[in-house]
Amino acid sequence: MTEEPVTAADQHDVGEEIRDIADVPAVEVINTVAVHLLSATAVKVGLADDPDSQTDLDEARKLIDALAGLVTASAPHLGDHHARALRDGLRSLQLAFREASPFPDEHGKGPGEKWTGPVA
Repeated sequence: MTEEPVTAADQHDVGEEIRDIADVPAVEVINTVAVHLLSATAVKVGLADDPDSQTDLDEARKLIDALAGLVTASAPHLGDHHARALRDGLRSLQLAFREASPFPDEHGKGPGEKWTGPVA
């Protein structure tokens, strides 16, 4: 199997994609990243098709911490509608993490609670 050479048209297409990111509003970029973190965390806390093989609470903890930091830091810039949806999703994942954990963290010490406060 031979590789086809990269043409000037191919390079132009890549250049267009790179320039297009400059046109994407920050709120949209933040929401996109947050949705990816929400989705990955849902899988890691066992909310996916095959929880027995996909659950990884150590990885979920890292993702929840990252998501909590992103949501908390960006909430003032997102507007209530976007921020509320992200906070609700984050809270649901924090609760799912607590439920999935064989040894739940002390109240207020769970993943992301440093930024969100205690989740009950």
